Amino acid sequence: MTTTSRPRPIRRRRTAARLTTLALASCAGLTIAASPAAAADHPTRQELTADCTSGLGKCTFNNPVLGEAYLGEFRQVSDSLYNCSSSDATRTMSWSDSVGSTDSVGVSVTTGGKIAGIVDLSVTATYGHTWSSTHTEGNSLNMTVKPGEVGWISRAQVMQKVSGTWQTHYDSRKWGHYYWFWQDTITGPAKNGTDGKNNVVVVKTRKMTEAEGRSCGAQGFSGKAFTESR
Repeated sequence: MTTTSRPRPIRRRRTAARLTTLALASCAGLTIAASPAAAADHPTRQELTADCTSGLGKCTFNNPVLGEAYLGEFRQVSDSLYNCSSSDATRTMSWSDSVGSTDSVGVSVTTGGKIAGIVDLSVTATYGHTWSSTHTEGNSLNMTVKPGEVGWISRAQVMQKVSGTWQTHYDSRKWGHYYWFWQDTITGPAKNGTDGKNNVVVVKTRKMTEAEGRSCGAQGFSGKAFTESR
């Protein structure tokens, strides 16, 4: 690897050796920096990612590998309907859901940002289709809740992991090197139907707790149904 400060030719063998040493040093530095007692001259993954986001480091996401799609966990996406009456309560309930992406240390990967754009570019070049860091969806659904129960709408999103190697290049040495490399796995929403998996929206109900039952009378909802924001 040549630099502007060393214009003279370097033998191919020495260049290959330097690249190997640099890659190993970069990976080792990242591992050491992950511990509380890390040396100050080694970057953390967060610091490297911040430089990718700001543009200080020229970053690429190399050799992306898409994992098989799977159905994510169910989560509440509507208000709750409490039935304090003695007959079934039916309502049309609106729901909305927004699912984002996180990296392997749980940091959010925001839509429209440099990180999301770099990953999308890499996945598109490799697989021929775009990758999205967020998915937002909403609709309405009729829901029936029996007396003494509470109901809500839940949704599960099709998810997918993409693994790859980040590489950042600095115009001048930073933490002793021009290049740093680190492994990452990003989990994010996949298109409905990916690998035969589909998003699911369901109505869920349960019995009210004793405290919830008492609140029906305390709040003046006896014989009625009411909604509570999620």
